[in-house]
Amino acid sequence: MPEIVWDATLYDKQHHFVSDYGTDVLQWLAPKEHEDILDIGCGTGQLAAQIAESGAKVLGTDASSEMVANAKKAYPKLSFEVIDATKLPYYEDFDAIFSNATFHWIEDQNALSHGLFKSLKHGGRLIAEFGGKGNVKSITDAISAAGKELGLADKIATNFWFFPSISTYTTLLESKGFEVEQAWLFDRPTKLIGDDGMYVWINQFAQHAFKNLHTEQAESIKNLAVEILKPNYFINGEWVADYRRLRVKAIKK
Repeated sequence: MPEIVWDATLYDKQHHFVSDYGTDVLQWLAPKEHEDILDIGCGTGQLAAQIAESGAKVLGTDASSEMVANAKKAYPKLSFEVIDATKLPYYEDFDAIFSNATFHWIEDQNALSHGLFKSLKHGGRLIAEFGGKGNVKSITDAISAAGKELGLADKIATNFWFFPSISTYTTLLESKGFEVEQAWLFDRPTKLIGDDGMYVWINQFAQHAFKNLHTEQAESIKNLAVEILKPNYFINGEWVADYRRLRVKAIKK
């Protein structure tokens, strides 16, 4: 996972759409009473809490200690741990694994998918949604264009997300022993909050693109990228991000 500083309070305030949309993914999970469920990339815990309402026993994990601290504070009766998703320490412990908006951050997909398979009981299910092929392409293109215009293109990091096609991801899961039951790649235009919504989004979610730049250089690229995006993505006074999501259901056979 790239180095990124998560502001858990801002995440809940400005980017709550992440967990809001995750509620829809829970329909694919369909948690049952007494099931053991692992929520990978639990963030500040909202979706883990919704899963727990079914009567399932939930363990929420996240690589961010700040996110986990906020989750523990918000939901003190639930269990949360700081865990690297590529180093899952579990063996056939869970009836289901759930993840929302997390897998695209993880660089070592082989280690992740191996850990997912190992952590599930036989017959257990994986339900995950994350960025798919073409996700936020307008934003990454605008950052690249701004960098080029300012003579800084060679300093921008561009390979920090994993946005796979259906065939790429299902092939990966099948190579680990999963049987993929459903896979859906779809557009989800997503409204961002406030007149500065696009800048705030870039500052939070794409901060790793600017790791090789000085602060002034990074700010110049961010501001120019926002101006490049504005004609097509600031619609009726609201910013819209061109999200594309990949949702998958797979079974450990």
